[in-house]
Amino acid sequence: MADFENIAKQFVEFYYKQFDSDRSGLASLYGNDSMLTFEAAPCQGVANIIQKLQDLPFKQVQHQVSTLDAQPSNASGGILVIVTGALLVEEEKRPMSYSQTFQLMPREGSYYVFNDIFRLVYPAA
Repeated sequence: MADFENIAKQFVEFYYKQFDSDRSGLASLYGNDSMLTFEAAPCQGVANIIQKLQDLPFKQVQHQVSTLDAQPSNASGGILVIVTGALLVEEEKRPMSYSQTFQLMPREGSYYVFNDIFRLVYPAA
């Protein structure tokens, strides 16, 4: 369909492949004005975001994307991307559900992550 959907799909595929292999390699996807909120803990700027991701209490992770929705988000060419899926951490056998929202903004002929919000989704009790 629209180009924004292809950009979103390519971004998500690259992001999780890089996250699952070497989180430090995600630095080029963020900017100094970027903000990540990971499980209600916000941090801003490339160095702080990468530090937060590297400090997560697991070394091995595998993301499995279930859904990906994208929309153009503003007159500047931004793209809003919402992902749901499951992730396996370390030797855990049961996947955990998650939701992640990215606000991609144009930068020098490409895109970077301006906003990134990640949440685990727990089953209703």
